[in-house]
Amino acid sequence: RGRVRRNARRRGVPERVCYSIQVTHYKQYPPNTSKVYSYFECREKKTDSTKDRKVKYDKTVFYGLQYILHKYLKGKVVTPEKIQEAKEVYREHFQDDVFNEKGWNYILEKYDGHLPIEIKAVPEGSVIPRGNVLFTVENTDPECYWLTNWVETILVQIWYPITVATNSREQKKILAKYLMETSGKLEGLEYKLHDFGYRGVSSQETAGIGASAHLVNFKGTDTVAGIGVIKKYYGTKDPVPGFSVPAAEHSTITAWGKDHEKDAFEHIIKQFPSVPVSIVSDSYDIYNACEKIWGEDLRSLIVARSPSAPLVVRPDSGNPLDTVLKVLEILGKKFPLEENNKGYKVLPPYIRVIQGDGVDINTLQEIVEGMKEHRWSIENISFGSGGALLQKLTRDLLNCSFKCSYVVTNGLGVNVFKDPVADPNKRSKKGRLSLHKTPSGDFVTLEEGKGDLEEYGEDLLHTVFRNGTIVKTYSFDEVRENARLKEGELKELLR
Repeated sequence: RGRVRRNARRRGVPERVCYSIQVTHYKQYPPNTSKVYSYFECREKKTDSTKDRKVKYDKTVFYGLQYILHKYLKGKVVTPEKIQEAKEVYREHFQDDVFNEKGWNYILEKYDGHLPIEIKAVPEGSVIPRGNVLFTVENTDPECYWLTNWVETILVQIWYPITVATNSREQKKILAKYLMETSGKLEGLEYKLHDFGYRGVSSQETAGIGASAHLVNFKGTDTVAGIGVIKKYYGTKDPVPGFSVPAAEHSTITAWGKDHEKDAFEHIIKQFPSVPVSIVSDSYDIYNACEKIWGEDLRSLIVARSPSAPLVVRPDSGNPLDTVLKVLEILGKKFPLEENNKGYKVLPPYIRVIQGDGVDINTLQEIVEGMKEHRWSIENISFGSGGALLQKLTRDLLNCSFKCSYVVTNGLGVNVFKDPVADPNKRSKKGRLSLHKTPSGDFVTLEEGKGDLEEYGEDLLHTVFRNGTIVKTYSFDEVRENARLKEGELKELLR
């Protein structure tokens, strides 16, 4: 029990949510500093270093701040025990007494351990062009000027849900484009990219955050940790925000032995007669499985299934595009094909394909392009993505950055910024910031407090956190609505 109590204390703000360097920054600001104001953005790349990247990620999906506020910053997060433990840890860590014990005791005594900061942010789910402010942070008590950038580290970890949601949405745009071009409709789009990433991530927390970010755009997932995050920190009108189907894995096939693959297939599809069932079919020979077992031996069982309960054949090895095309070709010869009103081939509704191996945003693009070239409708296929969806991402992909832009020293407000001579991409913004939407629908960040002028209209940054209290929240349904593909985007995709 003592160990449990100690572990609980270690989750406190004074010790565990900042870089070591931030521990000593309270000694480094100019004397008589009373305000530090910082902001977060996904910086716009102004040089051509990404010219070879197929996906530019010009816009980002803002998601995940509400989770961080609820889990780490709201309420009484400073206690005497946490202060004492942090003091001891940092004394050993720095081999010196540099911890701001006085400052944390001030917060404990004056604010009962609640953090005297204000955070303003765009609505969760907002799709904002790179280079715009997404949230700002400032201290609300002049004695706590040092607190603004103390919480930088935990807040910047929003890069992860933003990046997952952004990457997922870009794949949704690709799927929407090719689904429209090959079928003329978007039916089933929300189930076209399934989250296979649970076992490929670094932790349970990563799984929950990343899976919830993917569900901003889609409704298919096997990473159930994301459902828990959404239900606890956002809430939905539906009982759950994500869905799955019964599915085989290699162990449930190979356990029958190589000579009994047909028996394994038959047993599994009979176990789930009234819902879709996905069966991995490449344990030995995917092409023989499609042609002989599915196409001949068990054909009558498949044909008898309803359109709402199809067999979903899953290849899981080989070159993704080549494998998908060959599987479709074989199934198209064994089952009666139709041609849709766009002139593309469609398998009968009781059989479909899911490609879940090697799927990232680039291979996804290659597969749907290849299918279109060979006159296959995207209606025939869905995708599963694992590590590429939730793990193979870094903060640098969207250049997520937190920078100070305004301070008050000796009662005088000063606009501050950085402008490295060796990298113009890292030039930061000046002064107090606001985000606005122009009459033409574009977003613009105004610097140096210019947004206070009424001519620019409403500031899209809203206070979500103040002095330890979350003052504005968003349901997951609102997040999804904010992030949905807009009509103008779809028209642009189809040009």
